[in-house]
Amino acid sequence: MRASRLVLLAAALALGAPALAQKPAAPPPPPPPQADTGDIDLAYGAYQRGQYITAFQEATKRAQANDPAAMTLLGELYAQGLGVARDDAKALDWYKLAAAKGDRNAMFAQAMFNLQGRGVAKNPDEAARLLSEAAKLGHPAAQYDLGLLYLQGQQFPQDFKRAADLFTSAAKEGNPEAQYALATMYKEGRGVPKDIDRAMLLMGQASLAGNVDAMVEYAIAEFNGTGVKKDEAGAAQLFQKAANRGSPIAQNRLARILMAGRGMPANPTEAIKWHIISKAGGDSDPELDLFASKQSADVRDAAQKEADKWMSTAAPRS
Repeated sequence: MRASRLVLLAAALALGAPALAQKPAAPPPPPPPQADTGDIDLAYGAYQRGQYITAFQEATKRAQANDPAAMTLLGELYAQGLGVARDDAKALDWYKLAAAKGDRNAMFAQAMFNLQGRGVAKNPDEAARLLSEAAKLGHPAAQYDLGLLYLQGQQFPQDFKRAADLFTSAAKEGNPEAQYALATMYKEGRGVPKDIDRAMLLMGQASLAGNVDAMVEYAIAEFNGTGVKKDEAGAAQLFQKAANRGSPIAQNRLARILMAGRGMPANPTEAIKWHIISKAGGDSDPELDLFASKQSADVRDAAQKEADKWMSTAAPRS
């Protein structure tokens, strides 16, 4: 299960020892090459259209011509089992070849394999080395994960300023996780001077980019008017968006808004529905329990039915 970035970063800033960066089971495809590399464009085009066998064939041609971008794409196809049988050992071999030729995407992918123990025994030190190399070449996700390692203080001596510098580099490239992390550091004054306005600017950027934890924190700030203009209606809409993305905190806040009628019209059925869902996600609220107990049986039954329907069809938190 993916850990909440809010929890990870809160732990990091309070205790200086967060968990390692959580990576999705299926990492995003490597971006197209930055320069004209001939037939590799054909391979990436096929990849993006879901024509994986064609992508494999075209990438193989370029890899035989020592094209590192093609090697990285072959590694990705083997890693995900797209157009070929999944084979972590072959994926890692291609990533190594591409990384040796300076491909930052391959370095990052190889680092993830070392962290996860795919095709090789888990090796956090080697992963950290590879992240460092990819980060030097401007890979935003590598910069973010390397920042977490400096925040953690295991593979490297703990260094909040270095972590903030890495998050800043990744945030400038539009990485929402880094934007959220850096916003948290500005909010707490760790590694950077405390600056609520700057924190909320970054939090807003991460929220717009779809970071759920940033949505929640920005909505809280917006509801209270902390660091941003007070806007209860805007906050309610953002809580609803994050609630539908699976955040128990947002679900609880939305239930309270619907109970009180602040930011959107009061709706007891919807309030109880979101309270039930947030409780299932581990966020209890005695005040909402009491509110629910005072509603009619019809309202409670309707809320339970809607909550059950939502929970039966909801995708895992994204």
